[in-house]
Amino acid sequence: MSDFWDNFKHAVRMFRTNPGFTGFAVAALALGIGINSAIFTVVDTVLLKPLTYPDADRIVEFMHASPEGKGGGASIPDFLAWEGQGSGFQDVAGYDFGGPGFNLTDSRPELVHGIHVTQAYFRLFGAPVVLGRTFTEKEDSPNGGKVVVLSYGLWQRKFGGNPNIIGTALSIGNEPYTIVGVLGKSFFSDPASDIWIPFQFDRNTANQGHYFMGAGRLKNGVTLAQANALLKVTSEQFRRRYPVIGLGRDQHYEAEPLRDSIVGDARSSLLVMLGAVSLVLLIACANVASLLLVHATGRKREFAIRAALGAGRWKIIFQLLTESVLLSVTGGILGLVLGYVGLRALLAVSPGNIPRIGENGAAVTIDWRVLAFTLAISLLTGILFGLFPAIGASRPDLNSTLKESSNRAGTGFHQSKARSLLVISEISLALVLLIGAALLIRTLIAIRHVNPGFDANNVLTMEMSLTGDRFQKTAGVAQLVRNGRERLNSIPGVEASASACCLPMEGGFGLPFNIIGRPVDEKKLTGAGWMSASAGYFDVFKIPILRGRGFTDNDTTGSPGVVLINERMAKQFWPKENPVGQQLIIGKGVGKEFDEPAREIIGVVGDIHANGLNRDPSPLMIVPVGQVTDGMTALNARIGPIVWLVRTQGEPHHFAAAVSEQLRQASGGFSVARVRSMDEVVVHSTARESFNMLLLSIFGASALVLASIGIYGLMAYSVQQRTQELGIRMALGADRSRIRNLVVWQGMQLTIAGVILGVCAAFGLTRLIASFLFGVKSWDPVVFVTVPVVLTGVALLAVWLPATRASKLDPMAALRVE
Repeated sequence: MSDFWDNFKHAVRMFRTNPGFTGFAVAALALGIGINSAIFTVVDTVLLKPLTYPDADRIVEFMHASPEGKGGGASIPDFLAWEGQGSGFQDVAGYDFGGPGFNLTDSRPELVHGIHVTQAYFRLFGAPVVLGRTFTEKEDSPNGGKVVVLSYGLWQRKFGGNPNIIGTALSIGNEPYTIVGVLGKSFFSDPASDIWIPFQFDRNTANQGHYFMGAGRLKNGVTLAQANALLKVTSEQFRRRYPVIGLGRDQHYEAEPLRDSIVGDARSSLLVMLGAVSLVLLIACANVASLLLVHATGRKREFAIRAALGAGRWKIIFQLLTESVLLSVTGGILGLVLGYVGLRALLAVSPGNIPRIGENGAAVTIDWRVLAFTLAISLLTGILFGLFPAIGASRPDLNSTLKESSNRAGTGFHQSKARSLLVISEISLALVLLIGAALLIRTLIAIRHVNPGFDANNVLTMEMSLTGDRFQKTAGVAQLVRNGRERLNSIPGVEASASACCLPMEGGFGLPFNIIGRPVDEKKLTGAGWMSASAGYFDVFKIPILRGRGFTDNDTTGSPGVVLINERMAKQFWPKENPVGQQLIIGKGVGKEFDEPAREIIGVVGDIHANGLNRDPSPLMIVPVGQVTDGMTALNARIGPIVWLVRTQGEPHHFAAAVSEQLRQASGGFSVARVRSMDEVVVHSTARESFNMLLLSIFGASALVLASIGIYGLMAYSVQQRTQELGIRMALGADRSRIRNLVVWQGMQLTIAGVILGVCAAFGLTRLIASFLFGVKSWDPVVFVTVPVVLTGVALLAVWLPATRASKLDPMAALRVE
């Protein structure tokens, strides 16, 4: 232990006497360790922290799997099939996502978030009850009454923690709901909710609409593999019961651990980013290792004297490792602080769709895992970049080292192979990161150049949750839309207004359809996207009507059924004829709630990117709000909001207050949510691509700076060590340009070697980000030519500075250098 403290005190004294060396080494390590700690903190929160539910590792989410992939979503018949698989699962529960929220319409109106759940939901997720109870089986049945369970936060905020609220009424959508329970403060639901309302399934329905999620717990002794084998049998039984609609011929049910389904595709993105920051750390380690090699070379005489006085090789190695670990731990402490600050800055610009991090990253905290990771990575990097210099410095040739001048130790390229290899590694790693960043930049540029098919400028959007019996029927929603549009169109500066079930760029529904007059394949359904919209929708977005006409206020429940289709659907199903005048039956076989008579195609509209700019337009059917079936209207009210759209003559947000007030009056006091301009919606649709690009660009820029400093430091040191040699060359007739070119060529040899290695590595590693790319190949020639040229140019600048200094040496002064 005394030897350790002696080495520690010696290391501290040495660092104090070399503040420039110490400062740069700590800064480089703080950068590398800091960004690793920042990214790991997110990885820890999203991927490593266990879920807070009891037996969380046995909770699974039910999925529909096919050769193309798998996804969540359930219909009532699906749910009953899973619930009936009693040999593998227990506490099977259903839950939706509640749209934008529920309108509390008492003396203090507000919009709160809530979800519909089945009775078993609270058992499955171990919800603690601090007051009252959860739902009974009767209350979870059709016509079971209007009851509600509150969150602890809403109970405290709205009712002041009053213990006597059980049995009292809460006005939701101007209708009374009886409060039956309050959940504990510790309960966290995903999504976060303020209220829970019973689903009240009709268990006799054949409705195949997928509008909620299903989860359950594996029974004791049942493995995930066994459960999935049982679900395959259930899939075949379901397919025999519903041969036309439901599961496709190549689909089957599958159970997935709940945490995996929550994390989703964020896992691959986070792991790629963790790999990227690991490369930055390696570059930082290479930089510091190069510095230590230089430092150790200058201390050869010291080590030789210590060896001559009896110090063993391992004692010298231990001394140098103590110094390198002290450097790395200091860099790690500073990096942890910088990483936390940087993490908060990154979360502030994150796309908001990273799971498990909470609102504004509230769930992302530094816990023992992050501290252990930072400590481990600090110790590991200290050993990694310190071991090689320590081994090299611990075996000096005592005779030659004690005779030579310290300033001439280790001169020239061939005596600096270790430092040269480190610089080559830095350049190759930096090139890999820069190519990855450039590919993501090209992806974002390609996405931003996609024509969305509509004009997003000066369009204000907002959502409204339609709760209450009044909006379970189409007539009530249609009346609200008429009243709302009349009020909105009367606002000065409003050019057009409309409503719809959903916004472009944010997905929608899908339904099967049959074309009247064409044979029907009973074994294979034909489907397309489906949405509802009011008159004025195409005026708001300036979507062209290519054939026929758009909707009018006369397209109501009492008028003949009509439908618009997009150009993609027209080309796919009527490639050589005009579809206007043809008839469709939409939703046949999905369930009686969706059954409707034939609709006439009255027009063809331009394609829009309904599912994002990085996805091609797909076939789409659009029906008038006033002609939606009552079943679909009730479903929309349950799972999604109505969207209000307003085209304005100026900045859209300037009209937000007036529009909100008019809609509040039209709806009888309902609030609006998610007030955004359509430009903001478009930008948000590419937020994940922008965030990935930003992160990798930061990592690439950090790598470029470190690599440039590395090659500059090597060449500057080389010039310093070769001062006498260069003086002799100049004395023998070498002109200044020849000396400069000699140094430049030495540095560019390292750069070219690093670029070649980096390009080869990038060809393999960029495949890891292929799923993030759009409009560009992972081997894009523009990127693979431009980035090496840019990196070479930066390296040339870094080499040129010490080369120019070398060319300005005074030969006589250089010859006198010891």
